[in-house]
Amino acid sequence: MYTLTENPIKLTKVILENALNQSIGYEEYRELVHRLAVKNSNTGPEKTEALANYTQLNDRRMRRWDKTLRIPEDVQSKIKTYNKRVIWLVLTESWCGDASPSLPVMNKLTELNPNIELKIVLRDEHPEVMDRFLTNGSRSIPKLIVLDSQTKGVLEEWGPRSTKATQMVMDEKAKNGKLSPEFKEELQVFYNKDKGQDIINDLTQLFALK
Repeated sequence: MYTLTENPIKLTKVILENALNQSIGYEEYRELVHRLAVKNSNTGPEKTEALANYTQLNDRRMRRWDKTLRIPEDVQSKIKTYNKRVIWLVLTESWCGDASPSLPVMNKLTELNPNIELKIVLRDEHPEVMDRFLTNGSRSIPKLIVLDSQTKGVLEEWGPRSTKATQMVMDEKAKNGKLSPEFKEELQVFYNKDKGQDIINDLTQLFALK
């Protein structure tokens, strides 16, 4: 669909615009995940019992985050004064455990300011986008790409985890070489105890809102 001889920056913009045309909003994404959870299924080409179970877990987690997440008043004030029109394009999948706290936080933040529009696409449906925003060579999600609303130029990116969660993962890999199911549960415990504050801090710093 795209030729390698095109200007790389122009090519990236074309690919991003194509993804935006196929993107969905947060509410539609939540409805999608819920439907899949009820059907014991998941997004992506690979359908497995494990991924379906993670989708069900994430549906419950996001429902809880949507109800309980609170944005500090000082952060609210700063975000409300942000005057640049941007799009937050997020790559994710229904089974992604790190997305279950991050996406509700992003949604709450974007609801505070009409200049910030949240759009979501599925990673495995947009590999040409994902491969331009790898993390240490990996297709790690969730991945947030901040775009200028008018030009579709890339301004910033974030993901797949907040600062403290990233350090936890690095320490675990250094110690054991991989992330065990037990560690993934430990990570979710951290997210719950932290109540989204590490993610909020990252995002406010990323967009110079502090």
